[in-house]
Amino acid sequence: MITIDPAEVTTGKLHGMLLGAIGPRPIAFASTIDHEGNPNIAPFSFFNVFSANPPILIFSPARRVRDNTTKHTLDNVIATKEVVINVVNHAIVQQMSLSSTEYGDKVNEFEKAGLTMLSSEKVKPFRVAEAPVQFECKVKEVVPMGDQGGAGNLVICEVILMHVKEEVLDEDGKIDQHKIDLVARMGGNWYSRANQGMFEIQKPLRTLGIGVDQLPEAVRLSTVFTGNDLGKLGNVEKLPVKETVEGFLNINSEIKDKISRSNEIEIHKFAQQYLEKDDVDIAWNIILAK
Repeated sequence: MITIDPAEVTTGKLHGMLLGAIGPRPIAFASTIDHEGNPNIAPFSFFNVFSANPPILIFSPARRVRDNTTKHTLDNVIATKEVVINVVNHAIVQQMSLSSTEYGDKVNEFEKAGLTMLSSEKVKPFRVAEAPVQFECKVKEVVPMGDQGGAGNLVICEVILMHVKEEVLDEDGKIDQHKIDLVARMGGNWYSRANQGMFEIQKPLRTLGIGVDQLPEAVRLSTVFTGNDLGKLGNVEKLPVKETVEGFLNINSEIKDKISRSNEIEIHKFAQQYLEKDDVDIAWNIILAK
């Protein structure tokens, strides 16, 4: 057994060990607005429920280890004292992951991730329409854990309104754990699907993914691609150019032949097979081949 003294290792190494050891962790998909009303959404796995009376949720946006800056979510909850915490299930996990990309100030992550903004009833931040459960919250207190990179900030939230989709309820009106299909964060690129087990999602690019809002309309509005498919397709720095697609087809004659005999829906279904295997580059070449 190795022994680690937190004072004698880097924050980055300690962070990785903590995340690898403590999990699976539920995900707070936190929606906020800034003082000008610009929406923001980001996921946080330092999160849980801590009280039922009053109903209290706490999540912790940490200061960035690399440069000790704060995240937009933290700035927004301090400024407005409101947040919506949305639950993440498997149907939106790829879009949630894409939203964690560090887009610039005033960039709408709802649009980048292809998620729907739904007006709240008692707070100003928007809900994620696709989320199975949404908590409208007032921020009671923000407790900083420190002033250096890696320091958390406990955002203590009181739930003032809770929204639950009927399709995740059982016949007694309780949340069915199989129907809600929750996912949780683990170490590295790993997640846990509550009713199935572990799976992996590659972390979003350090360079910015183009986002779902920049996908070709035929792709964005496809009846074939799921939200998770769009999340994967939007997490590329740029689309392959014509020459790249032609080169791909020239060395993959069977794929080229199949595409030549297929309509748009069939092509999207064909590309989806590669998305299921996380072969996003091949999927894009197929999509753009016709």
